[in-house]
Amino acid sequence: MPTTASAQQIVLASGSRARREMLAAAGVHFTVQAADVDELAIRARLMKDDASIAPKRIAEVLAAAKAEDVSAKRREPLVMGADQVLALGDELLSKAPSVEAARATLRRLRGLTHELHSAVAFAENGSVTWVHVATARLTMRDFSDAFLDDYLTRAGDRVGQSVGAYELEGLGVQLFERIEGDYFTILGLPLLAVLGELRTRGIIAT
Repeated sequence: MPTTASAQQIVLASGSRARREMLAAAGVHFTVQAADVDELAIRARLMKDDASIAPKRIAEVLAAAKAEDVSAKRREPLVMGADQVLALGDELLSKAPSVEAARATLRRLRGLTHELHSAVAFAENGSVTWVHVATARLTMRDFSDAFLDDYLTRAGDRVGQSVGAYELEGLGVQLFERIEGDYFTILGLPLLAVLGELRTRGIIAT
């Protein structure tokens, strides 16, 4: 039985630094080929077809689309796609394209509880063979405008790399007063479920 996954067996269909670091730290060997999908167009189509679609379902469809896209191009390995959706009630938030957009996002989230839905999908030979979605609930504290200004200055361009304009593993943890859910799910990948499925498939040691 192998002790680690072979780089030839797994392709991560994501350019996310956090996901790469989580998998690498867990001892999973993989290569990276970011998917080429229009996430905003897929999200818009899903919401047009069903205005009441659950945010976790959107995350699931996006993760599957990424896995299928890369798997169709590289049929031999196992392809892992992932996506994360932030929901504030019925409102879905996206990554902030600028510092000012990040400021607006954080003001919108301040003092409230939002949900992060992190989905992962495995695809083989162009078809999805496994999907998992995990949800975490996060409550931001009612921080001051002065704190927000300092946070944005210190975090810099990194605020645009994560949905919600924060990285929990860094300065972003100071924005919160309560967190309910798995830490890895918040970072963007339900890692324990992924490792369990890899063990089930015999790719990593049981």
